[in-house]
Amino acid sequence: MRNRFVNTLQKIAKKDKNVFLITGDLGYGVLTSFWEELPSQFVNAGIAEQNMTSVAAGMGLSGKTVFTYSIGNFPTLRCLEQIRNDVLYHKSNVKIVAVGGGFAYGALGMSHHATEDIGVMRSLPGITIFSPCDPIETEAVTKAACRIYGPCYIRLGKGGEKDIHKSPIKFKIGKAIKILDGTEVAIISTGGITEEAYRAAETLSKNKISTALYSFHTIKPLDIELIHKISKQAKLIVTVEEHNIVNGLGTAVADALCEIEGKKPGLLKIGLADVYTSVVGSQNYLRKYYKMDAKSIIGKIKKRLKDA
Repeated sequence: MRNRFVNTLQKIAKKDKNVFLITGDLGYGVLTSFWEELPSQFVNAGIAEQNMTSVAAGMGLSGKTVFTYSIGNFPTLRCLEQIRNDVLYHKSNVKIVAVGGGFAYGALGMSHHATEDIGVMRSLPGITIFSPCDPIETEAVTKAACRIYGPCYIRLGKGGEKDIHKSPIKFKIGKAIKILDGTEVAIISTGGITEEAYRAAETLSKNKISTALYSFHTIKPLDIELIHKISKQAKLIVTVEEHNIVNGLGTAVADALCEIEGKKPGLLKIGLADVYTSVVGSQNYLRKYYKMDAKSIIGKIKKRLKDA
């Protein structure tokens, strides 16, 4: 995802001199091509994320389309006040990019585990939140963020993710994409962990539990219309996110379901169970440890259906 984002943005910036990229002293190797080809549209703000965000806010208000870039929690939680007061309150044209959502930087410990960022950012008014599941969606998200005016948050994987979509996608902000068909269970997933949800959905369907899979690449605005439609078809809705289950995708879906009158399906939220991660390891190891890998997803769904 990371490389697709940079390559896509570089192509856009070559055609539009008002597109800028600001990094917090990160991205060496990944961003090298951008700053070598477009030095006048690139700024290294140093290890000073608050300053980076305030500078971006000023540039965004002066007619520029500005992307701030850093890893894990650094471009969000570390400079939250500047995002709220400088960028969002003034509706500046700033796009905040976090590389390494969830456990992507698992070996670096809790400070680098971005597991509350969606919840924090979606509580702020006036921001569009993107969480693509693969490089294909990442390219579409980057282009969309450039087209719209106003603050955006783009949550990416670290790199090396494979394409989940097997054919070209029809991308629209706030409209989820169906990946797999199914009738009994509907899995709603966001971000890189959709690869685990995909494997789980395929296995469940092979085991005669018809399972649909949807990629919610936009968290805000949420595709409420689709959630209401799914609620009339599925027996169980499952949300999968590499994030705290409090105030993340699961909570957003639960809010939408609460507005539906009458009978509705059950909801199973799979993610980090409202704890700080105290374990260090690879992304795959941590997904297994915190029971959000494909095998754990399958087990939780089967148990819920059995207990229903």
